[in-house]
Amino acid sequence: MNTVKDETSLVEGLSASECRRLRLMGLTIHAVTASGAIAGLLGLQAVMDGHIRAALLWLIACQILDGVDGPIARKIDVVTHAPHIDGHILDLVVDFVACVIVPVAFMYRMDLVPAGWESWIAALIVFTSALWFARSDQETSDNWFNGFPATWNIVIPTFLILDTSRGLAVAISIVLCALQLTSIKFPHLMRVRALRPLTLTVSVIYLSALTYLSAIYPNGPMWAYVILMIAPAYIAVIVVWRTWFPTRRWFGLDPIGPSTDL
Repeated sequence: MNTVKDETSLVEGLSASECRRLRLMGLTIHAVTASGAIAGLLGLQAVMDGHIRAALLWLIACQILDGVDGPIARKIDVVTHAPHIDGHILDLVVDFVACVIVPVAFMYRMDLVPAGWESWIAALIVFTSALWFARSDQETSDNWFNGFPATWNIVIPTFLILDTSRGLAVAISIVLCALQLTSIKFPHLMRVRALRPLTLTVSVIYLSALTYLSAIYPNGPMWAYVILMIAPAYIAVIVVWRTWFPTRRWFGLDPIGPSTDL
């Protein structure tokens, strides 16, 4: 069997060498996605060793990898050029490790919730996150998530950096767990086209502040802490807007926009 011929014949209008190049690029993107699991493992090791800054930075690395691989994969069409690996399933597997399991271990190790509550909150987060990852209606046609998208790798480090009280951390965790089982709309930061420039700007500023504060933890300037409080407030506003007022235009803006392949 001529493997190259069989594989390249699936893509019309492209030469065999171009198909091989695109297939290699597709496999490379899958490898980048899978490397998120390695970053998660390194973060888990840092958690167990009590290396707080390293653990925080590895969790952020997981988020960055998760953010950049998708747009590139869609740009080069990995479904066509590297079809033997399901990128969606791979992404879900890696995200469950890096965005749920490792942050929960971090929360447990750092005593971010009251004594006696650790196992209960950890179990609740893992349970509801598993259900969310298995949802067949994860996204709307305009790329908003149904339910809180289990980004615990951002939420839990924020608890630590902002020195959130243990009681408040429990309350927020329970609310977010409940939201994972709802149809309340949360933005896919890389794919939602409506309000995209503003949302991406806020997200980049937030992630930059979080990275900076993680690198110098437990120190940090007040302006960076303020960003960590303002950015979630912005997300909360657009969540309410898209969920309960999807047809209302504010300042000439519409919360529902066309889907995008970016």
